[in-house]
Amino acid sequence: MSESQPARTVTGEDEVVDLCRDLIRIDTSNYGDHSGPGERAAAEYVAEKLAEVGLEPQIIESHKGRASTVARIEGADPSRPALLIHGHTDVVPANAADWTHHPFSGEIADGCVWGRGAVDMKDMDAMTLAVVRDRLRSGRKPPRDIVLAFLADEEAGGVYGARHLVDKHPGIFEGVTEAIGEVGGFSFTVNENLRLYLIETAQKGMHWMRLTVDGTAGHGSMTNSDNAITELCEAVGRLGRHKFPVRVTKTVRSFLDELSDALGTELDPEDMEETLAKLGGIAKIIGATLQNTAAPTQLGAGYKVNVIPGQATAAVDGRFLPGHEEEFLADLDRILGPRVKREDIHADKALETGFDGPLVAAMQSALKAEDPIARAVPYMLSGGTDAKSFDDLGIRCFGFAPLRLPPELDFAGMFHGVDERVPVDGLKFGTRVLDRFIEQS
Repeated sequence: MSESQPARTVTGEDEVVDLCRDLIRIDTSNYGDHSGPGERAAAEYVAEKLAEVGLEPQIIESHKGRASTVARIEGADPSRPALLIHGHTDVVPANAADWTHHPFSGEIADGCVWGRGAVDMKDMDAMTLAVVRDRLRSGRKPPRDIVLAFLADEEAGGVYGARHLVDKHPGIFEGVTEAIGEVGGFSFTVNENLRLYLIETAQKGMHWMRLTVDGTAGHGSMTNSDNAITELCEAVGRLGRHKFPVRVTKTVRSFLDELSDALGTELDPEDMEETLAKLGGIAKIIGATLQNTAAPTQLGAGYKVNVIPGQATAAVDGRFLPGHEEEFLADLDRILGPRVKREDIHADKALETGFDGPLVAAMQSALKAEDPIARAVPYMLSGGTDAKSFDDLGIRCFGFAPLRLPPELDFAGMFHGVDERVPVDGLKFGTRVLDRFIEQS
């Protein structure tokens, strides 16, 4: 009779897929209102997984159901500044009828985990949990303190999540000087000898706006030269068709220089069509970082077909480049004209930091160790993340959620898109990279 074999220790790679699937199955849809029962369930799930390995997580609600989970891991050298690893648990809504696999099923098919949040950003939440649980089970302290934050409400601006913690509970982040979060560290395959990994070092600012035009109400059968809908639609049309001037920030210039070197061809930001044609699947992410943008997204007016309303409204998603907010707002007012009143629904600043320092070196080293043809490069995110709130505490923020992706996968199209999915191999790769990164950070 052979001796029984000792039980194999569970690793982060072993459980990252199941953690990701579990999180996806918790419907944390964020409709931009006060509701958030799914966020509370996700916060409790995360807290349970952290408590299982000896941490003392704290669940903080900013409003009933709008819950975030935070915890602190003591490092080998507590005198060093701490590192923040943050992720959000909420997701944008999904219509199941549009999907190949149910968006909240966590289905595994074609080598991927499918579901809303698979890349935005329950993949990183799962990788963080997997790495932390593995390190604590095996007694591997990080080199310095790590603060973990799994946050509510990022998809609606973070008011009930990161912003609440920064404003009401800043002590959680005592000693934190650097942070990593979403939308960075993913791969772009140039050729068989080179894979670029895009590290987010900048992001555009935002002005989500409501436009209002007041006119003269009246009967729909009569001539009306002061129709609010007509005036608003003409203004929105001008705005939607406007081409803002190209403005190349230091981050975008650095990215284009790196990519020019990798491709062996010069990329001209003034010729956007040709430049974007050379970027393949990442063109959607990069294209909007060359200029300010203002996308009309909603229209509202009237209550009956034969009544000309006295007011018409529109919503616009405005994004501005670092250092170009005043120019953006001046352009808006000029394009819209004096009849249109503009007010912010939600506004936040742009961010930009350098691509240098020991933390960047740790990212580069960790990627290279797992992918010998990796090269880390900086880029700007056209959207925004919870980093905007943490920047208010003087924390230097990067987007680093490492994933090695198949070249054919439309990664940019996954964000808020139909059939969102993340490769199983990518999750395991990211877990290994994140573990190495923590060790070297």
